[in-house]
Amino acid sequence: MTQTIQNRQFRLAQRPHGLPEPSDWELTTEALPAPDDGEVQVAIEYISLDPAMRGWMNAGKSYIEPVAIGDVMRAGTVGTVLESAHPDFATGDAVTGNLGVQTHATVRGEQLRTVDTSLAPLPTYLGALGMPGMTAYFGLLDVGAAEAGDTVLVSAASGAVGALVGQIAKHKGCRTVGIAGGDRKCAYIVDELGFDAAIDYKAGNVHADIREHCPDGVDVYFDNVGGEILDAALACLRRNARVVICGAISQYNATESMYAPKNYMSLLVNRARMEGFVVFDYGERYGEAARALAQWIASGDIKHREDIVEGFEQFPETLLRLFSGDNFGKLVLKIEQS
Repeated sequence: MTQTIQNRQFRLAQRPHGLPEPSDWELTTEALPAPDDGEVQVAIEYISLDPAMRGWMNAGKSYIEPVAIGDVMRAGTVGTVLESAHPDFATGDAVTGNLGVQTHATVRGEQLRTVDTSLAPLPTYLGALGMPGMTAYFGLLDVGAAEAGDTVLVSAASGAVGALVGQIAKHKGCRTVGIAGGDRKCAYIVDELGFDAAIDYKAGNVHADIREHCPDGVDVYFDNVGGEILDAALACLRRNARVVICGAISQYNATESMYAPKNYMSLLVNRARMEGFVVFDYGERYGEAARALAQWIASGDIKHREDIVEGFEQFPETLLRLFSGDNFGKLVLKIEQS
């Protein structure tokens, strides 16, 4: 007789006000259903923790429906097939999909895709070969239209997306300047990732530092943080610059109105544009980005770093590392399957 699998899940208990609290979550356990025709049963091994998760917890109109109260928290995952009733998947296959913050899942096969662990370990498919990689690729090259000779400035430059943006920019022949917090992260993006310069937003004057390291102005600013750093970048644009709005992590836990850009008239003066984008809109082209990124990783042009925390029950406190700046690289939660 097959033993029933007990699936543990973090469900959204209430909408946070400011930083998420432990009381905003409910840890539940329920029996995992066997797969029906066309379904696949998966043991989840790694869960992606991303700043966008904070926005998904809010009510109101956005680019995606909010997580409903009582639902399993939305998240990208990778894992292994335990049992399959779908012709495209076999027991033991490594797969990825948006299966949520839980230890197991039984889902339609269309919600999954197989990944090759001989090319890269599972966590990489949540980082450089996952949503952050797709975001960096399309945000910089399509939205930002970065070209050789451009000066590219990126905030949160040691993070999952920013680190890849800077490296892709360098690979394309751009001068790349990153904004990060602290000596260690600034040294990392210059010494290990090959950025031309780093700006420590925790020390000194960001606006003055951008002027120093981008003396001819900024052609592409890839924004992950919003707030005052976005203002500083807007003040340093070059004519026909492109400002890519990827995220605004400095504002996600604001309990009052968001900080609005004060230097937006720089867009007019410099005939520049500021454009937001959502990576899901590029879904049909993910294969293109994955092939390019895999090639650059194999050649050593792109390096990646995962910050892996073990223990499913650590989810609530680990998520907060995104907003305190404690994470270093792509933040991933590892599940120890019994």
